[in-house]
Amino acid sequence: MAYARKMGIGALMVALAVLALATGGSAQLQYGFYKNKCNASDVEAVVRGIVKARFAREAPIVAYLLRLQFHECAVNGCDGGLLIDGPGTEKTAPPNLSVKGYDLIAAVKAELERRCPGVVSCSDIEILATRDAVALAGGPAYTVRTGRRDRRQSRASDVKLPGSEYTAAQAIAYYAKLGMTAYDTVVLLGAHTVGATHCSSIKNSRLYGYGGKMGATDPAMDPTLASTYKKYVCPNVTSSNGNTVYLDDQWSALKVDNNYYKNLQRGRGVLLVDQNLYRDGSTRGFVDQLANNNGLFQSQFAKVLVKLSEVNVLTGTQGEIRKVCNKFN
Repeated sequence: MAYARKMGIGALMVALAVLALATGGSAQLQYGFYKNKCNASDVEAVVRGIVKARFAREAPIVAYLLRLQFHECAVNGCDGGLLIDGPGTEKTAPPNLSVKGYDLIAAVKAELERRCPGVVSCSDIEILATRDAVALAGGPAYTVRTGRRDRRQSRASDVKLPGSEYTAAQAIAYYAKLGMTAYDTVVLLGAHTVGATHCSSIKNSRLYGYGGKMGATDPAMDPTLASTYKKYVCPNVTSSNGNTVYLDDQWSALKVDNNYYKNLQRGRGVLLVDQNLYRDGSTRGFVDQLANNNGLFQSQFAKVLVKLSEVNVLTGTQGEIRKVCNKFN
């Protein structure tokens, strides 16, 4: 307390208030925020139980929730805005039309409302559910801080998400707006280890129009893989646009591991933005590090997911705690 006596209690309180404003809502998040706040229920255990049951019958839920968390937190922060139904909401923006997992969030919310009405936010449920799914899929078990509140805003016009054809530089610039470094960006894109896309996302950029040249295939793509896609998965006809393409090898497509990076080394990345991470000299070294060390990927993936989960959150008396996640109170 010597420092407090030197500067005076009043000045110290002002300094602390300024610090709180500078660090934003994330400074008010806490580990175990809901402890003893939901009657006799352990909020995080309730979430984990529901996610575990869903994962047992639908393992791709991990990919759905990772995507949901990113599409949520990348637009105005982790505030539950993506969950709102209605015309002109974030959910109706074109990049979000294929987002899944809303029903799981709603199921968790309903159970927690039964146990302790008006206590647990929808935005916290999103973060907790994603964390639990990642661990169930073989990824890292990590702790998250809670105490988020839900924003009373959801606008489709706010949705500006990164493109599947971004260069490494464009991806880094986008994620920098979320507080991510270049290394964080490479780690976060590792979420594609459990992802999937459609032929429409790669036909023009990688198979039949690379670099804007008609019929050109990306020279960085493994020739055998390119041939397989062209013949069997994504033939150059409109009817193949909706065919599913795994972003990782199919045997690894439901595992949170570093095989995604090994594929980039072999020219077997699927999305142009993914392969561009290895094509670009500024990020290739990061890919090599993560490809060669699954433990490193696991630990760093946990860190970036936590970092993402704390982007521009509402806490304290800001926003609201919704009664249901798909509409404002």
